[in-house]
Parts: sequence; C-alpha cells; structure tokens
Amino acid sequence: MQVYKFGGASIASPERMQALMSIIKDATQPLILVVSAIGKTTNALEAIVANACKGKKQEAHDLVQKLEAEHTAYAKELLDAQYFDAVTKELNVFYTELQWAIDDASDTKYDYSYDQIVCMGELLSTRIFAAYLQQQGYNYHWVDARDVIRTDDTYRDARVDWEYSKNKAQEIIAPLLTPASSVITQGFIGATQDNASVTLGREGSDYTAAMLAAMLGAEGVTIWKDVEGLQNADPKQFPNTVKIEAITYHEVIEMAYYGAQVIHPKTIKPLQNNNIPLYVKCFLDKEQKGTVIQNEVNSIFYPPLIVLKKNQVLLQVTSKDFSFITQDKLSDLYSILHDLNIKVNLIQNAAISFVACIDNKEDNVKKLIEALSKDYTVLSNYDVSLLTIRHYTPEILFDLTKSRYVLLEQKTRHTVQVIMK
Repeated sequence: MQVYKFGGASIASPERMQALMSIIKDATQPLILVVSAIGKTTNALEAIVANACKGKKQEAHDLVQKLEAEHTAYAKELLDAQYFDAVTKELNVFYTELQWAIDDASDTKYDYSYDQIVCMGELLSTRIFAAYLQQQGYNYHWVDARDVIRTDDTYRDARVDWEYSKNKAQEIIAPLLTPASSVITQGFIGATQDNASVTLGREGSDYTAAMLAAMLGAEGVTIWKDVEGLQNADPKQFPNTVKIEAITYHEVIEMAYYGAQVIHPKTIKPLQNNNIPLYVKCFLDKEQKGTVIQNEVNSIFYPPLIVLKKNQVLLQVTSKDFSFITQDKLSDLYSILHDLNIKVNLIQNAAISFVACIDNKEDNVKKLIEALSKDYTVLSNYDVSLLTIRHYTPEILFDLTKSRYVLLEQKTRHTVQVIMK
C-alpha cells in the first residue's frame, strides 16, 4: 500500500484533476489519496472566517454562495449528470454545516471558528475527486478524516491522539484497502473528542499522509508537487538552485527547523520512526525522478542547503540587577517563551544577556516584551533576516552576506547562522 498526497495546486482546475488519472492508473498497489482543498479555496474560507468573526454575517454568507458556485462549476465540468447530481447532494451537507459555523462564529472564539469553517475546503474537494474517480471506473471509498484523526482542542494546531487515531485507521481504513479498492480522504483536518473540527497547522496535509502511512504500514509516501523535487534553496529567493535527488530525514528535519518551506518536522517523525521513504515528485511530469527522503542515502555529499527567514525580530534581554544568565535565569526565560508559545529561531547567551531571534508576529512580540520587561531590560532590532546555511563554504557565506549588515553570527561544524539587515 502507498500513500499519495495531492496538494491544492495539483487539483487547481478540472484539467489538473483529470491529468492526475495517469498517475493513479500507474499505481501497482492500493492507494490512500490524501487531498488538500482546491486551489485558493483555503484563502476564500479564511476571508469567510474574518467576516463571520467580525459580525459581518451576511458578507460571510455571500462569500459562501460564491464558493458554492465555483465548486458547482468545477464539478459540472468533470462529471456526467448522474454523478453530478449525486455529488451535489453530498456537497449540500457541507454547505449547510458551513452556514451553521458562520452563524456560530465570533471573535471571542476565533481559532475554534476558524477550524469549523476552513476544514470545509478539503471535504468539498475530496467529495468531487471521489465522484470523478468512481466515474472513471476506479473503486475508491471516501473517508471523512474527522472520523479517524482524533486530537485535542488546540484549534489551528491540534495535537493528535496517536493511539486512538491508529486504532480508528485500522478499523475504518484498513478493511477498505484491497487489491480492487482504495481510499480517498482529507489532509489537514481531524476532530476532537466532542466532534468539533480541527486543523493540524502548517503542512497539515503532509502530516496526515505521514500519519496514515505509519499507522497502516505503507511502503512509501509520495507528495506530488509542481516542482521537480526538493531544491537546496527556495528558487523564488535564490537563483541557480540545485535539485537534491536523495537526502536523509535528518537533513530535511534540520532544514525545516531552520524555516525551509520543504517538509514540516512533524511530517518526518512518523516516517523516520517507521523507516518509510518519502518521495517528492512532480505531478506535471510524473516521469521525472524527483527526490527520495529516507534514513540513509548512498552519497553523503550535499550542496549548501540555504534557508532565509525574513521579517524576524532580534531581542537582547539583559538582567536589570546584573545577575548572571545561568540556570535560574534561563529557566525563567524559557518558561516565559513556553507560556507564550513562542518558537525561538536562534539563541545565544552571555554573562548577563540573552539574545533570541523570533518571528515578527506583532501580538506575540508585544506580549513577550511586556513579560520580559518586568525583570529584564529588552532591546530589539526589527525587520532583520535569519540566514541559515548547512554544509556551508566560506565562499557561499561571503557571497550571501557581502552586501548586508551582520548583527550576529553563529557557526558549528556543519551549519552557520547569520542575523543581518
């Protein structure tokens, strides 16, 4: 059994969805298809959330009508009358659920409202996809991921109850995987014990694919993207990037930790723990080799792996009474960061000072500075960038920093990090 994950770009139009049939047809084993929302649907749903939570209920309902019309047109282009009528009835159930979520939404429970509304994108896309697969003669069972993936109630970044979800996956999905039948389900979503919908945070669809693969013993996971494979840097930020044909889980999780928009660390963990290879391939040209991510690779040579995080804040925290920043003070500082749920991208401490680089999220930064200022003097540099280079060379470091003002630099044997303006 294999798990294939298709993102929003791969089904952005009816033509794109039709083109995926050649990929699905070539599969020699039962598949679990984990599918995202169509194209820009999540953005549209976020606009609905914003209006609903501000009390602009009619504007939110109007946006739903537009979303419904777009999905209806999409389905009509793919399906004959019989399948179109059937899927329209199924989609109407979700539109009703969406209308209820809008009526219930409020600014006082924004994250909860967000998840009840935004989860609809994956449910709509997979219903249409399932109908098209069945019309094409493929035996696919549609499964609501909310019946399988159980989480806590940390809305927008829910934590999965692994044992419960694994038991449900084996109870609901495993019997449907036979030589003659496969499964299609949603990425990114789950449900709490009280059946409230949740989303799983950034790259949640990839995480769903990895979880199901680990829970059901898949031979591999393939993430189908619109690029030929993993690059050593973001081609939108850096020219002349290099495709990586094979890379270890360890390298990928390091890149992701430093901010690369590649594969989220939580996606890698269940695959690495179960020694399941992850393939990144191009849905635009399935014949391209792509990239494989696994425990070991034959070559240990990598090009410089470059990650640039913009819109950072550098905070320098100094004890007001000149106390050393040792165990007690560090424990205090880490407790503040933990309580505010703030991820630190770089840390350095000296005798009486502590330096941290964090994402510039206005509310988080304001709360953090307020909390720190009670016992510490806080200085800040805004609008800085954090450059990370794994397997760096002096030449590449010089080239990428030569026109910038460097505020801080840290080096280890394999990695250099530079905060610069």
